[in-house]
Amino acid sequence: MCEENITRIDLDGKEIILIGTAHVSKQSAEEVKEVIEAERPDSVCVELDGQRYQAIVAENQWKSMDIFKVIKEKKATFLLMNLVISSFQKRLAKQFGIKPGQEMIQGIESAKEIDAHLVLADRNIQITFSRIWHGIGLMGKVQLLLQIFFSIFNDEDISEEELEKLKSQDMLNSMLDDFTNSFPKLKIPLIDERDQYLAQKIKEAPGNKIVAVLGAAHIPGIKEEIKKEHDLMALSQVPAKSKAPKIVGWTIPLLILGIIGYTFYTNPSAGINQTMSWVLWNGFLSAIGAAIALGHPFSIITAFVIAPLSSLNPLLAAGWFAGIVEVYIRRPNVEDFEALSEDVFTIKGFWRNKVTRILLVVTLTNLGSTLGTVIGGADVVRLFIRTIWGG
Repeated sequence: MCEENITRIDLDGKEIILIGTAHVSKQSAEEVKEVIEAERPDSVCVELDGQRYQAIVAENQWKSMDIFKVIKEKKATFLLMNLVISSFQKRLAKQFGIKPGQEMIQGIESAKEIDAHLVLADRNIQITFSRIWHGIGLMGKVQLLLQIFFSIFNDEDISEEELEKLKSQDMLNSMLDDFTNSFPKLKIPLIDERDQYLAQKIKEAPGNKIVAVLGAAHIPGIKEEIKKEHDLMALSQVPAKSKAPKIVGWTIPLLILGIIGYTFYTNPSAGINQTMSWVLWNGFLSAIGAAIALGHPFSIITAFVIAPLSSLNPLLAAGWFAGIVEVYIRRPNVEDFEALSEDVFTIKGFWRNKVTRILLVVTLTNLGSTLGTVIGGADVVRLFIRTIWGG
């Protein structure tokens, strides 16, 4: 047992033992087993939420996934992000011969062996992503999606230096490390808030002796935050959506329609040029997104036809329609869901598996539509100014 990775805290009559683990270390899992067997705590806390816990204990969870529901509830991009993180972890597993989250799995198994109460101490990952998503703005969202998307292509081995860095990092933070450097405020929802949440859950765990299995990156923050009281309800709230994006979302389409309408009134031929520019930029770039995802030709055509219209209605998205068409034509079967956990391991697998390909069609079509709206809208304004200036 390596005491340098163990922090002992006496708090209000409770003995709290924090084990700082490395997410990519076999030794950490062995250490977790040794500590829990030696200390025999009343409760074992693990750095997992319910969703990640189910991903570990329910290996066949993908078989029951309703892909239509995922698209309808606008969770396609979120699910794709989760799968990319899974891919990142699996690449580590292959290179270093480890099982991602092995120390958490050991914590769960050891808690059962000594009949200790198991506490899932981390905040729901979807809430964390929602709070991150809320704080980065439109361009930040596009940048984050692109960074996550292109990380699929990064199949280079990790150096020894990078491995040592990963051993002291939170797994989620290691995925978003470069992005966090661009957006320093993201440290608040990604690390600081989770330190507060974890600290509160640990000290509220049943019993007088608590063992907590945590990524080493969280230990310093939790040592400080555990002395304070934190409102778990407040930390679990999804930020209220600002009215500004909704106002802008409706203002821009109305402005585009107004400009085109006025141009038609003053110069019909210029109005036709504006309309063609809007349709072609939106349709073409959305279709390119669907094509990059290797969508079915009908999905690509759907993206092209729908994007110019959906871009004028903030309640609609071309990717949803293209994704639904993809589902109807290439409906995933049981084998696709069974193979999902392995297919996300490779670039080829992401595009070959019907489930991930649908998610890629939705996400990349929407990205293309967003880009088409920006370029097409700018061209509409350009033609309008040229018409007025020329008039």
